[in-house]
Parts: sequence; C-alpha cells; structure tokens
Amino acid sequence: MPANNGNAGGTRLVIVESPAKAKTIAGYLGRGYIVESSIGHIRDLPEKADDIPEKYKSEAWARLGVNVDHEFEPLYVVNPDKKAQVSKLKQLLKEADELYLATDEDREGEAIAWHLREVLKPKIPVHRMVFHEITPHAIRDAVSNPRDLDLRLVDAQETRRILDRLYGYEVSPVLWKKVKPRLSAGRVQSVATRLVVERERERLAFTAAGYWDLQALFDTGRAGDDARTFSATLTGVNGRRVAQGRDFASTGRLKSPDILHLDEAAATALAGRLAGALYAVRSVERKPYTRKPYAPFRTTTLQQEASRKLGFSAKYTMQVAQRLYENGFITYMRTDSVTLSETAVAAARSQAIKLYGAAYVPDKPRAYTSKVKNAQEAHEAIRPSGEEFRTPGETGLSGDTFRLYELIWQRTVASQMKDAVGESVSVKVAGTSGAAGSAGTAEDAVEVEFSATGRTITFHGFLRAYVEGADDPATDRDDSEKRLPTLSEGDRLTAAELTALGHSTKPPARYTEASLVKELEDREIGRPSTYASIIGTILDRGYVFKKGTALVPSFLAFAVVNLLEQHFGNLVDYDFTAEMEKVLDDIANDRAERVPELRRFYFGAGDGDEGLKEMVTDLGEIDAKEISSFPIRGTDIVIRVGRYGPYLDRDGARVNIPEDMAPDDLTAEKAEELFSRPSGDRDLGVDPATGRRIVAKDGRFGPYVTEILPEEPAPADGRKRTKKADAPKPRTSSLFKTMDLDTVTLEQALMLLQLPRVVGRIDGEEVTAQNGKFGPYIKKGTDSRSLASEDDLLAVTIEQAKELFAQPKPRGRGRAAAAPPLRELGEDPNSKKPVVVKEGRFGPYVTDGETNASLRKGDTVEEITLERAAELLADRRERAPAPKRTTTRARTTTKKPAAKS
Repeated sequence: MPANNGNAGGTRLVIVESPAKAKTIAGYLGRGYIVESSIGHIRDLPEKADDIPEKYKSEAWARLGVNVDHEFEPLYVVNPDKKAQVSKLKQLLKEADELYLATDEDREGEAIAWHLREVLKPKIPVHRMVFHEITPHAIRDAVSNPRDLDLRLVDAQETRRILDRLYGYEVSPVLWKKVKPRLSAGRVQSVATRLVVERERERLAFTAAGYWDLQALFDTGRAGDDARTFSATLTGVNGRRVAQGRDFASTGRLKSPDILHLDEAAATALAGRLAGALYAVRSVERKPYTRKPYAPFRTTTLQQEASRKLGFSAKYTMQVAQRLYENGFITYMRTDSVTLSETAVAAARSQAIKLYGAAYVPDKPRAYTSKVKNAQEAHEAIRPSGEEFRTPGETGLSGDTFRLYELIWQRTVASQMKDAVGESVSVKVAGTSGAAGSAGTAEDAVEVEFSATGRTITFHGFLRAYVEGADDPATDRDDSEKRLPTLSEGDRLTAAELTALGHSTKPPARYTEASLVKELEDREIGRPSTYASIIGTILDRGYVFKKGTALVPSFLAFAVVNLLEQHFGNLVDYDFTAEMEKVLDDIANDRAERVPELRRFYFGAGDGDEGLKEMVTDLGEIDAKEISSFPIRGTDIVIRVGRYGPYLDRDGARVNIPEDMAPDDLTAEKAEELFSRPSGDRDLGVDPATGRRIVAKDGRFGPYVTEILPEEPAPADGRKRTKKADAPKPRTSSLFKTMDLDTVTLEQALMLLQLPRVVGRIDGEEVTAQNGKFGPYIKKGTDSRSLASEDDLLAVTIEQAKELFAQPKPRGRGRAAAAPPLRELGEDPNSKKPVVVKEGRFGPYVTDGETNASLRKGDTVEEITLERAAELLADRRERAPAPKRTTTRARTTTKKPAAKS
C-alpha cells in the first residue's frame, strides 16, 4: 500500500491525461504529490514513413506499423510532438518514490497507462489509480486503494488499434486507386457511412402516395362544459378501414386491397353526403396512463439528448462533458452503464424532495439495468459528482458547460422520482348519411366511423423535473395533454365542421447525429465512446454533410460504399462489424486471445473464409468507372463521381452537379434542368492577335474564359510528346463578379486575358494590375495598393497608380467601412453576445464579435439557425490554439537522498 500524504511518504508522481485534470487533482492531493499530464497518448503506431525507425524501413510490413508475419507485433513510436513531454515525465520520475498512473478508467485509459509504464520504465513502485469522478473524497479513496494494470483491457484496446490500422492502411489505398486520391476507409466509419447512404437510397427509391380523409369537429351541445368540442379523424367507411400513411409501401401502393383509398374527389363527395348527418358515440375506452422515469445518462443517450435539446454535435457534447468531468462537476462521461452508486441515489432523492416535495419521491430507490450488451457495469452513469449534488445555479458555470450540466442534473434527479400517471381515452364516433334532415335514401346511406384520442396527466411525477426530447418534431412530448369532453356511449353529437384533408406519404427521415448514434448502438456497431469521433470523421472527410440537422451523404460516399459493398462486402457488413466488437469484449474478459483473432481477420480461416490480405491483393476486377456511376431512373443520364467532383453524363455531354445538392434532390427533372442551363462552353470567337479560339466556361471555382491551344503534332522522329508539365499552358482568367457567363463578350474576354496587365513604370519599376484572393490591386516591386473594384484592373492609368502609391498604405483591418450583416440570428448561449451572418473574403461566416466560423457545406445564409451558428462557433473555439501548458505541481517536500545500506 502507498504511504499517506506527507513528508514521511516521500514524493509521489501522479500522471493523468490532461492539464485541466492535473490541475484539479493537484488541488485535492496537496503535499507530497507531483501531478503531471501526459497530454493524451504519448506513443502510437507510426503515422508516416518518417516516423518509422530506420532499422525497420526495409521490412515489407513497416508501412502498416504491424508485423503481420510475427504475432501481429505492433511497432510503437513516441509521437514526435510528445517527445518533449516524455522527457519531462522522465525527469520528474527521477525525483519520485512512487508512480501513480491515473488515466481514465476505460480501455483506452488503461492502454495509455500501459504505454506510459513501457516508455518511462520506472524502477520505483507503480500503482494504477482509478476513479469515476474528480472530487476530494474520490481522489483520496483512489490513492488509498490502487490496483495493478489490467492487461486484458490493454490487450483488447491494442487489438482494436491494430484492427483499425490494418483495415485503414489496406483498404484506403484501394479507394485512392479506384475512386479518388486521399480518401480513407475505417472499420466503423465505413459502416456508419453505409448506413447514411442506405437511408438515402431508400429515399431515392421512395414513391410518394397521396391519400385523403375527413377531419370533423364534433360538438356535444352541452353549453356548461369547459370543453364541448373535439376533433376526430375518419377511420372507416361501410366497415372498411380508411387508408392512412402507414398503409402504403415505399412503392406508393397499398399494402392490402381491403383498405379503402380515398382520393380528393371521393373525400369531398363523402363530406357533402355527410352534411347534416347525426352522430353518436359508439365506444369510449379509458386506460390508466403511466410513464416511468428515464434512466440516467450513458454516453449515447447524453449525445442524443444534447443534440435534440441543445443543438450540440456528438463531438462537441463530448468536449463539453470532458471539461465538466476534468473540473470535478460530473462523473466520467464515457460509459455504457446506467447504474448509480448508493451515495448518488441518496443525493438525487434528497434533491428531489427538497425541490418538489416528498410526494414526488418513491418509498424505495429506483435501480436501473443497462440494455446494452457487454455494458461495462463497473462504471457508473453520467451524473453530477459528489455526495451532494450542486444545483446548476450553485456551480458558477456559464454558457454551454452550464447548459449541459443542467441537462445531466435534471435527468439524474428525475430518475429517482415517481412515475407520471394519468388517463388515456380512445373514442369512436359513428354516423350515417341519409339520416333525418339529410339528402338521400336508405339505399344511398353510408356508415362512417371517426376516431379521437386524448390524454390527461393527473400526477406529473418526474415530468416536473425532466422531459425527454424526440427526433421527430411531430411526436408528442411525454408531458403533452389532449383533453376530450366527458363522453359516454350513445351520446349524441353534431358535426360543427367537416373538412376533406389531403396527405402525402413521406420518405424515411434522414439520420441526424442523434438518430445515427442510436442506430449504431442498436446494431451494436462500434463502442459508444467512439461515436462522436466517427461522425466527426465522416463529416470531415466529405462523405456526409449537414442540411440543418440532417446528415446527407455526398455522391462520393455513394461511390465509396458501392465499391466496399461489391468487393469488400464482409468489411461493411453490419453483423460482421458487430461481431468484431464482441470479439474485443471477449478478449477483455479473458474469453479470447488477441493473435488468433487478428490472424483470422487478416489472413482468413480457410474454407472460403477470406481474410483482408486476400481481399486487397487482386484489384483488377474492380471497374473504377462502373462503381462511380449511378443511372438516374427513367433517363439516359448517369451520375458519375470524378476526380474533381460529381457530374452528369449523357452520351459524352457533361455538366457539374452543385456541391450542396442532396442525392435524392437530383431527380430526372432536376437533371434535365441542369443540362438545359448554358453549358459554360460558349464559343466567343477568335483572338485576332493569335488566331486561337476563345471560350467561356463554368469551372469548379466559378466562370472563366480561356483560349484553345492547337494540338501539337506528333514528333516526326517517333519520340514521345513533350511532358505535360512542360507543355504550353493556355491563358485563363476568371470573370469579374459584375460579369455573367451568358453575356460575356469576346472583347471583354480578350481584356480579361491581358491580366495581369502592365500599367506602366514608376521610377523605373514596372507597375501591374492584377486580381488576388483579397481582391484587385496594383503592384510595384514589393509594394502594393488595393483597387476599388475589379473594373479598375482594366481602366487604371499610370497617373492614377502614382497617386495611389503616393498615399500611405492602410494597415490592419478597417481599410473599408464594415459591410452590414447579412442576417441577425440572436444571442449566443455561450458568449451571451449577438450572433450575425457576414460575407467574408472566403464566403459567408457567423460571428459573435469575438469568434468567427465559416459556414460549411450544406449551410446557407437563408436557412442557418441560431442553434447551428452556436454549434459552429463552439466548435471553432474548441479548435483554437491552446495556451501553453505548465506542470501542475502540488506543494511538495524536497526529496531526501536515500540512506545507504
């Protein structure tokens, strides 16, 4: 056992992952401890060729960083940017008597601790210090009760790392060769991309169906009632059920011929026939309503709720939660567990009683069990830290940390409160056309049935503290109520209103970050702790972009998934990927061994069980053009994914697809519209000076003009043509912002092709007018001056240039009056400052006056919301350069030399 704090115990070095965590823990440990951060992982598999030690560079397996021919032995190297920190830790270790490895308690944290031990090679006692919250009591308890490193957890984490490296480094080069350079594949990221693509395929294949029904407003006629009217929907005609959205298949056809499909004419005619009919309550069914509290947060449910309620991305949620954990406000945020410790249960119950009264807290504490397979129940749910919870107002937090803490606090307290109870009511109303006072005969009579449902909550219970959000905004919240009048069977009703309503079936909703996290967890793909980074990766790689909160796959994602499904089907199979997670759990629990599982994955197990190595060996059968081509249904137009982006192809005629166009928006009509637009290849005429044709084109970076060079004749002596790099280049110039591709003239094009234009000479130095990324300017040697407009490039004279150069050069920002914002969005919840959208040099961006964040693919000036702007700004703040870190040293005593024996 380690010694207690104080001089007699010597000096103890405690290593954690982050400086913030080190600072908090140092304050709790006090004298006798040095707390230092490793700043994350200190070593890993080599990322690039320069990282590989010289003695291994000639090995065939070196590019993988894993010796696949010798027990899949990994080649670990200290990260170049961590060498200084490792040296610092080694120096601190020389002054210590004991070493405490206090990294996070999950598998990744266990692996970091193991790497630290392997690199530092301590000759003093080493202890593994674990805790799930950073409070004085928890830290002192962890110091007093250390354990040994769990090498099974390390083995599972290292197996995951090796699997991911083999997958990424073997499959990504296939994408480079067959789809596009610099793409990446990943064991879980590729499966997540496939899920998003498959949902878009469902939307593309979907055929909408229109259907109609009747909406009635019934009146009980009881004048003294608070609620005497209620609405109901037509559900049956002459004993046949009326079609609703759920009755249609994705093809737009009814699933059953027995269901009555009303169109507009039939619904309108029926409404007319029912005019003046009398109605009566056919049945009233009352059932008790009970809603139990939601379990405390685990990683995935926190990400989902933060997305729904706060508009946070999964990645940003984890960043904010990390700060809350490291500063001692919540327990560890990467957990599969929904259990609470006895002290946490007591704290939640106590707070619920204090805030809502004893009537809202059950006699016995509530216990929750995780439904996640292989959940790490040794961990605790995400909750406020400490033996007594601080209310959000008592924390001193602000901005997004306050909002996320409040969410966690509310959920935890609600989990120990009573059920919400009430009553749900289902009413059926019958009516017959041709009744007294209506037109028609008994033979023409039509029997109809309307249905209505209601709900009342008599005791809100836990709903006083917390109500869960929903991915579908049309879904009723758990605390919503719909009151119906007091009705009994046989009660007479009249229809105050009868309206024919049209509806249309909708395609499956695209995934949001919240619903994708839920889908991955439901399919047991990946670990919850990795979902944030997975979604971040597929967004950063351009496989997916956002439209509002929806995740939209790019055409590039379609090509990548197409290739993987056709030639690496097993690697993107949902069941196979989930099975790999079970294998990793088996390794962690000593039910499987690392090397045999890696061998089976990489080399296969024989009998048709193909391994990764064999899959990537023969690529000849992969038709790069075929896997990147997608015909548009009902047309002769094909979508193709090229090296420079997606485009439409029809018998060799091509047109670019707008970057922000969602695949299911590219209908046959939209494709025809794109082809009907000017192609961009407008023949403007011949340059009289050179005899070359001048054309206007629409390119990736906007419209431009260029000249067509004559084709070089083949060398007479049979030698190869000039290298492409040495071949003459055509003159090219972008159109001015005031010019239009459809109206630009040959005269304008010839003037544009003169740029950069020589204006004249000043003091013997040439002055040129040219266009740059910051706008038009004139240049003399190393000196330059901005021009007011692009038109000045063609008009500025040497006299005007002299005047401009004679003036002092403006410095810094504010060279021109600030343009008014494009939109005002409201107050940023974090900085409490107004957020606006502005136009910048590189496109539109949002700003709160302190932080700027560019709009991303899928974001538009017209549609961006305050929540989305806040997310962009928060992500930009998180990626800002971190301040320099210093060692966090608790008050320590000077280490005395050891006595000689």
